[in-house]
Amino acid sequence: MNELNFRTLDLNLLRVFDEVMSERNLTRAAHNLATTQPAVSNALRRLRELLGDDLVRRSGYGVEPTPLALTLWPTVRDALRQLRDSLAPGLFDPAQAQNHFVLAMADSTATKLAPGLVEILAQEAPGVTLRLLPLTTRDPRPLLEQGEVDLAVGYFPGVLTELTASHLQESAPRFLHQRLYEGRYVVVMRRGHPLAGRPIALADFCAARHLLVSFSGRPFGFVDEALAAQGLARRVVLTVNQFFTAGRVVSTSDLLTVLPLHFLGATGMEAELTHCELPLDLPHVHVDALWRRQQHGQSSHRWLREAVFRAVGKGVPA
Repeated sequence: MNELNFRTLDLNLLRVFDEVMSERNLTRAAHNLATTQPAVSNALRRLRELLGDDLVRRSGYGVEPTPLALTLWPTVRDALRQLRDSLAPGLFDPAQAQNHFVLAMADSTATKLAPGLVEILAQEAPGVTLRLLPLTTRDPRPLLEQGEVDLAVGYFPGVLTELTASHLQESAPRFLHQRLYEGRYVVVMRRGHPLAGRPIALADFCAARHLLVSFSGRPFGFVDEALAAQGLARRVVLTVNQFFTAGRVVSTSDLLTVLPLHFLGATGMEAELTHCELPLDLPHVHVDALWRRQQHGQSSHRWLREAVFRAVGKGVPA
């Protein structure tokens, strides 16, 4: 963008761009902006002419961003938020707000947080909407950097180790985090399983056929890492990316799986499943919230974080 284009830039075009990038749909973007779809299309056309790039292209029922759009969006979103907070500091009013937040988490985490979040929205913020996306990675930093999610909640041991090391060298760390709760994992099987009803020996655990829950699809999890440290291994015959799917498959097979204990009560399959303690010591599984530093001081994001922290105590008991 040359100097002439920047001096004549209508900042409203950036608001439209931000909303389209967030929704990936022109109709929903227009609704959120209280305008029409033709007006959104016209704004995108003007911005395309200024930048010399398509920005978004039609894809199915929505639009897909170009590489340039993906590069620009985090900067545009941060600039708009900082401008809004500077012009109206501390004016976020949950009762009047119409904000839309996107959170990434696993289905087991959602069962713990979603009931409390729904209650908080109903009582405090009836105009605020939340979108929960499935967590498909142990490193959500790219999702946060690209502005695809406002908050990631999960078990991120590698990320937190890196952040702890980098915080010693950075005066302004790019990401911040806070512990939400500690998860307890157990061995889960169908009630009629040959190993049900008694403590499971490590040898029997390794000899059994297993189902692994892996967000990334990688057939090796933290249980396998703990076994490998002892020179042991188990046989994983099926890998899925959702805890609920794991519960359903295990309830009708002789596979074993490892699930968060709090999740069992939310599956609706308690009568079909049973559990026992793991026959090996595992590192504590901590569930943390992770977000970008640029959002830390925003009053709307502060309210979101506080709502999530409060929802921990209102979800399915651990």
